[in-house]
Amino acid sequence: MAQISQHALETAVKQYRDPYLGKDLYELGAVKSLTADESGKVTVMIELPYPSKGIAGALKELLTNALDDVEGVESVDAHVGQRIHSHKGQKDIQSVPGVKNIIAVASGKGGVGKSTTAVNLALALHAEGARVGILDADIYGPSIGMMLGVPEGKRPDTRENKYFVPMEAHGLQANSMAFVVTDKTPMVWRGPMVSGAVMQLLQQTLWNELDYLILDMPPGTGDIQLTIAQKVPVTGAVIVTTPQDIALLDGKKGIEMFRKVEIPVLGVVENMSVHICSNCGHEEPLFGHGGGERIAEEYDTTLLGQLPLHMTIREQTDGGRPSVVAEPDSEVARRYKDIARRVGAELSTRERNLTGSISSVSVTEH
Repeated sequence: MAQISQHALETAVKQYRDPYLGKDLYELGAVKSLTADESGKVTVMIELPYPSKGIAGALKELLTNALDDVEGVESVDAHVGQRIHSHKGQKDIQSVPGVKNIIAVASGKGGVGKSTTAVNLALALHAEGARVGILDADIYGPSIGMMLGVPEGKRPDTRENKYFVPMEAHGLQANSMAFVVTDKTPMVWRGPMVSGAVMQLLQQTLWNELDYLILDMPPGTGDIQLTIAQKVPVTGAVIVTTPQDIALLDGKKGIEMFRKVEIPVLGVVENMSVHICSNCGHEEPLFGHGGGERIAEEYDTTLLGQLPLHMTIREQTDGGRPSVVAEPDSEVARRYKDIARRVGAELSTRERNLTGSISSVSVTEH
């Protein structure tokens, strides 16, 4: 049997360009091994740098077909996995034990679906193969517990009377001020108390080897938000907005705030981009059109995705089973998973934190 050309194999693999990073697998450093034995069997090992379970099967098939066409190849054994690295937060802020990356989900104003986006993004990252936690930093209006279906009144376990054990819900590790106070306790706190409470929740929770911790920020861009952004080692931020001009204006303030404290903005999620009629399916842009694209272009960031204004998103989230887990194969869930891959891919291009914890590896397709 003629010897298989290594150059031909590598050329075949290079045909695939990553849809989120726009580079071939060699440019990404994703090809861990590519070998051929005397029987004509080719084995390829791929590790993508972001949560990618949803595209692993398609990538495996594309690689198999491309390598099958190389002269002398009799069979192909393709393995596609992922390796999530720890990336740097702001200067001189100590990383949180058990957490590789913290992603802040923020909005310039309330009422744009920030918490719904935060929860579904966390669930989508988990569905794509990452270890994920969520911290409800929205002290005045904590809603993550209800959205994740955590029973009212349930309290987290503690260790040594000092540390919280995060709640488990739909595969996520979660903590919230709502878990340690009752609904009837109004948070009549000044700014320093709020940021102090967030830091306490963050640092005194026993996070267990998280690839990503989603931080659901309080809405707005005031002193509380700025203080949290300065004290928490955030590796990237996601801005949630709607197409309305006033929401876009506030979204811009959010981007400016993160830039001020040197936190990279990974992109913008445009919520309520179109209204879908629950009776006839007709789509109409009630709040305007193209706002998310304009703000992303103006600030040289990415439009991560657009979510429709649809009753089922609210109903499912209010019922404790957000769209990504309630209907994992729906168009809405597909959009959230696409956003999750974009967020992970964008973060993978940032400077690594070499003092952080060891990268996790998971093989998702054999």
